[in-house]
Amino acid sequence: MDPVLLVASIMVSATPILLAALGEMVVEKSGVLNLGVEGMMITGAVMGFAIAVSSGSPLLGFAGAAVSGAVLSLAFGFLTQYLLSNQVATGLGLTLVGLGLSALIGSNYEGQRAPALGKLDIPLLGDLPVLGRMLFSHDIMVYVSLALVAAVWAFLKFSRAGLILRAVGEDHASAHALGYKVVRVRLAAIAFGGACAGMGGAYVSLVRVPQWTEGMTAGAGWIALAIVVFASWRALGVLIGAYLFGGVTVIQLNLQAAGTTVPVELLSMSPYLITIIVLVIISARGAQGAPASLGRSFHASS
Repeated sequence: MDPVLLVASIMVSATPILLAALGEMVVEKSGVLNLGVEGMMITGAVMGFAIAVSSGSPLLGFAGAAVSGAVLSLAFGFLTQYLLSNQVATGLGLTLVGLGLSALIGSNYEGQRAPALGKLDIPLLGDLPVLGRMLFSHDIMVYVSLALVAAVWAFLKFSRAGLILRAVGEDHASAHALGYKVVRVRLAAIAFGGACAGMGGAYVSLVRVPQWTEGMTAGAGWIALAIVVFASWRALGVLIGAYLFGGVTVIQLNLQAAGTTVPVELLSMSPYLITIIVLVIISARGAQGAPASLGRSFHASS
């Protein structure tokens, strides 16, 4: 197994989960638990594919996927923040809506190929002997995902808006008493999370598997949710978790291609099995770093 190709493949494999998990981390930092990541990802996958095929531009496809994911997430936001519906039940419903909506829209696009998203030509760095192929020969969305990790980390740690978002997630009643608009802050976080999930889904349908197949996100949204817990709600931890999962996925695919004696079914389930084991270990030591108001509805009178 070529280590250069392995690292490059891991970066591609991890990108959709990294985008979705990073967006969900911001949502949960605001105190909202959105279990509809899978629904937003699959909606972003089909809308991004449809727009890219119709316009011939994969970048327009990613933009459309971000908008569709944000719109779907804001429906969740309206139900949970204004109508005060249960966040867990509403998130699960959002996933079901996304899966059904994507199947309906995607039926017209089966068998078509998406326009290619070319590699980003980085002068000098792309020509380096080993690192060039490994790190600097990817499409633009790989670097967008990495830039978002740095931007979210800096936003939450150094900006006033990030401090307000964290305060809302830790104690929404105190934040409200200080004059902060709790619902507005949470809706903005929810929209950002939906946009990231939509782009993550579009990456699956436009880059990893450049065609539309029903249910093609294959549980990536649930893995993204697990990675947020694994990362203890930290941006760097999300990056590490996404790349670890991407690495396990790539290795099991390479083992299948090499004709290993291990059953294919066992190899296919290994990334999810490892994720479950990690979550069990984390649960045993407690979910450190979880926002105190996570999953709790906000009442203006509280």
